[in-house]
Amino acid sequence: MAQSTLIWAALALLLVSSALGSSDVPFIVAHKKASLTRLKSGAERVSVSIHIYNQGSSTAYDVSLTDDSWSQDVFDIVSGNTSNSWERLDGGGLLTHSFELEGKTKGLFYGAPAVITFRIPTKAALQEAYSTPILPLDVLADRPPEKKFEGAKRLLAQYGSLISVISFMVLFVYLIVTPSKSNAGKGSKKKR
Repeated sequence: MAQSTLIWAALALLLVSSALGSSDVPFIVAHKKASLTRLKSGAERVSVSIHIYNQGSSTAYDVSLTDDSWSQDVFDIVSGNTSNSWERLDGGGLLTHSFELEGKTKGLFYGAPAVITFRIPTKAALQEAYSTPILPLDVLADRPPEKKFEGAKRLLAQYGSLISVISFMVLFVYLIVTPSKSNAGKGSKKKR
């Protein structure tokens, strides 16, 4: 019973989203991404980027982004702002906003989705959209030191197939260019 209800709800959502996406209104989709970078000083930076797509066919006006999930008790803003606004986002267009924070408190952080508001000329009320949430960030976590061969393992994983192909090509060229010992011996017997 629960499965059939979920299936019907998913189908209804799909129909509504396809109807909105094909009609003459903006359809805002936002993706929020955050990554951690450990600095040599022991501090940790959080780089946040939010991409706002207008999948609809008409323009969204007075687009505003607010990402208030970064508490000032836990993070300091290093560069950029956690909010921004744009005059418009055309149909099929993309807006990107980035900022950088520095973690002050050790612990697991769960960030909420960013809120995007925009205006449609045919409606009086502001419209709202939400970004995707981020995965939990383990800020200032104790990480074991990188092992001696971790860098080599990553290189091998990334370039291993390329190294194999080049090695086979070099071996093939070597075998073709270098005369074999059996051919060298036959040539000396014929000269006698």
